[in-house]
Amino acid sequence: MAVRSSSVMALGVAPESQDQRRYGSRITAFVLLSCVAAGMGGVIFGYDIGVSGGVSSMDAFLRRFFPEVYQRMKGGKRVSNYCRFDSQLLTVFTSSLYLAGLITTFFASTITARCGRRPSMIVAGAAIIAGAALGGAAVDLSMVIFGRVLLGVGLGFGNQAVPLYLSEMAPPSRRGAFSNGFQLCVGLGSLVAQLVNFGTEKINGGWGWRVSLAVAAVPAGFLAVGALFLPETPNSLVQQGEDRHKVRALLIKIRGTDDEGVENELDDIVAADRYKATARRGLKMMVSERRYRPQLVMAVMIPFFQQVTGINAIAFYAPVLLRTVGMGESAALLSVVVKQTVGVGATLASMFAVDRLGRRTLFLVGGAQMLVSQVMIGSIMATQLGDQGEVSKACALVLITLIGVYQAGFGWSWGPLGWLVPSEIFPLEVRSAGQSIAVAVNFLLTTVVAQSFLAMLCHMKAGIFFFFAAWLVVMTAFVYLLLPETKGLPIEQVERLWGHHWFWKRFVERDSEKEEARAINDCP
Repeated sequence: MAVRSSSVMALGVAPESQDQRRYGSRITAFVLLSCVAAGMGGVIFGYDIGVSGGVSSMDAFLRRFFPEVYQRMKGGKRVSNYCRFDSQLLTVFTSSLYLAGLITTFFASTITARCGRRPSMIVAGAAIIAGAALGGAAVDLSMVIFGRVLLGVGLGFGNQAVPLYLSEMAPPSRRGAFSNGFQLCVGLGSLVAQLVNFGTEKINGGWGWRVSLAVAAVPAGFLAVGALFLPETPNSLVQQGEDRHKVRALLIKIRGTDDEGVENELDDIVAADRYKATARRGLKMMVSERRYRPQLVMAVMIPFFQQVTGINAIAFYAPVLLRTVGMGESAALLSVVVKQTVGVGATLASMFAVDRLGRRTLFLVGGAQMLVSQVMIGSIMATQLGDQGEVSKACALVLITLIGVYQAGFGWSWGPLGWLVPSEIFPLEVRSAGQSIAVAVNFLLTTVVAQSFLAMLCHMKAGIFFFFAAWLVVMTAFVYLLLPETKGLPIEQVERLWGHHWFWKRFVERDSEKEEARAINDCP
């Protein structure tokens, strides 16, 4: 038994607590409908990720707003294959959304903590509707960019509130599947964007890009209207000081049972709110107090690693990348539709596997799959594509296949888990602040990748894929050594894991000792 315990601790997986209390719950239609409505936030996020790459590869859009890029693409200027789309102004079109989201998320954190998850989702829907309308009606580049900024404001609120809402509403035994539903919605949104782009590219008159940008208002409308009728989460109600009887009645409705498990869950939520008087200092607490050091590291590193997988480089610019190797406009857009379909299927598989196999297993397997794919893509690009000319049809087909394999690896690992794990590891008193850190890092790295990828592709050429592959090695090792397994644990009990972890326990135990000493000194 001692050998088994030692092995488990070495892997970063804590043994199950002997006094862990189980909650009574089942999957109810009420909670399913609530989470589906909230999931529209993920659809919006995915749509905005997917639509920009397709729009920025459309001839009509480039000819109107980026004529210099259009001339290079059409051969008007002789440049390297890797530099055809290199334009900082073009990347601003993509990255402005994420920069706005980065700035917004800190304001969204305050509103989400003080007012609840629902108000943030309503603000998100309204801002995105406005941004989509402005982008679709744009007559100059400044209108396009401002529309993207409004979309970013909406995503700042939506990405703050929706993952929290899903993780807090989900039954503990199925939290992984429900929270991974956010990434499934992201994948579906991106797939819809690719289908819309493929269809609008064929519209005569060169105004199809307007439709692509404006369609973002549809899921935003569902989110805003749906949020008006959604219940607030029990955790948020307790955080706002709501009456215990009202919260208990909501828990009974959500969980579909009135047994002792509901009381156990409510007791843990109330206990987790013991620091609510200092909840406004959540960000300061996260940074200054050692007991939150494991969560702080994860809040920074997991979204950081999610971005340096290279996924958004491919998500934003897959059509551009495929046109770089010689594909036509329609063929490139159709290939991306296939790629995204594979990603959605992989995320759906992850929803069924995450609560059975666990987070760590999917992280490790998906990381290895993406690593192999990136190395092979880089090798083919380096050996087959020069500065001029095109690759053969066979090589292009292999590249499309490898991108699909890479997308599948991301779809059942770092895609959904990059949102799930940060949403479930924070204690209630710092949960909104912790989520804001995770979302801010995500937006920051997304902005950096979106703004720099085309320039990196121009200067590093095929080496950029080896750059992302090296990060995949680092992040897989990070998960293996430092991330404990959280499957099956109620969200208010996840924080207990850190005290059993071979590395993180030194931070948690020292803080616990200080608290005990302080309590003893305070006794009369």
